[in-house]
Amino acid sequence: MSATTSPTEDIVPPDPPGEASDAERVQQLRRRLEGLLGIPATEGNELTLLRNGDQIFPAMLEAVRASERTIDFLTFVYWKGDIAHEFAHALAERAQAGVRVRVLLDAVGGRLIDIDLIEHMSDCGVLVEWFRKPIWQGRLSSPFKQNHRTHRKVLICDEKTGFTGGVGIAEEWCGDARNEDEWRDTHVRVRGPAVDGLSAAFAQNWAETGHPLAEEPDTFPDHGHPGSSVVQVARGSASVGWNDMATVFRVMFESATDRVTLQTAYFAPDETFCELMLGAVRRGVDVDVLLPGPHADKRVCQLTSESIYECLVDGGVRIWAFQPSMMHAKIMTVDGLAAVLGSANMNRRSLSHDEEVVMSVFDPAVARELEADFWKDLERAELINPVRWADRPLRQKAKEKVGAALKHWM
Repeated sequence: MSATTSPTEDIVPPDPPGEASDAERVQQLRRRLEGLLGIPATEGNELTLLRNGDQIFPAMLEAVRASERTIDFLTFVYWKGDIAHEFAHALAERAQAGVRVRVLLDAVGGRLIDIDLIEHMSDCGVLVEWFRKPIWQGRLSSPFKQNHRTHRKVLICDEKTGFTGGVGIAEEWCGDARNEDEWRDTHVRVRGPAVDGLSAAFAQNWAETGHPLAEEPDTFPDHGHPGSSVVQVARGSASVGWNDMATVFRVMFESATDRVTLQTAYFAPDETFCELMLGAVRRGVDVDVLLPGPHADKRVCQLTSESIYECLVDGGVRIWAFQPSMMHAKIMTVDGLAAVLGSANMNRRSLSHDEEVVMSVFDPAVARELEADFWKDLERAELINPVRWADRPLRQKAKEKVGAALKHWM
């Protein structure tokens, strides 16, 4: 029996609040996060939202090929496919042209890369390093760090143009999410002072390689104000307590008065975040969560998510399953006024175990553009029906219990 229904016409974005209160609320949210994180937001940023591989990869490659001094590239996933070769050759060509190119790959997430690409980049002068090699690969400084990976996705070209979001370098991300072979994701191109935050996210992980953090090509330029977006960049690292990723999402949920949209690839919120979502609903906030559907890439992670569906949908949270392909975007919007996007999922790995980076964007124009993408995605999603979900087979419920037991590691 299906536990989903098709989206209905009444699920549409409501009218935005009045402009006068918008500015005041955006400023309040900005100051709240600045005060709680101790990280100032920067003004005058230019953001370009990039939807799916058809937009993301050309923009990133254009920036790489136009670089004249420096390229810093950090990613969790670097797998296979033509796009993997295209990136490697573009980076290698720039290194041969005299550009300082640093590439940092997570040793677990990037393990499937064609070793010939590593050799080609290195031979051409690219500085290629692995982040926290496991014991069986050698060179791990501490065995306790093996579970703590860098999940950050950052590209900075000439210290002026940055990219971040959810995309890895692999054929799975190519295309426009038209079918199961083309994953759905969002990246953002950044110009302006927020690029410094992305550069710091790279430098923090690069520090473990033993190479200098800054060299002659690094000029730390003044970015000016090429745009109008206010952006705060937050970095998350492994911790046993509360960290900045958790603070960002908590403040966003607590600040919502009208609507919250959340897209995430891996959804395993703990009791605190489940209660934040349910509490928002009790305040009259519409909470819509869009997750992978039939093409989830990791079924065990999906079972962990499904183990908490009943509690959330019974409490009024609307959960949607994306149908055409794997949903891999990591985006949150609040009241059409602010947004969070970057590498972090709504799970324990992102909030406690891994190195992450997110941008909080205090710009209604950007937030509403992301909302529009969300409503567009809902047209190809199915809503989890509370009644049908409660009547799901016992076999499914048994699998969910196994997934729930693994929540801490998901």
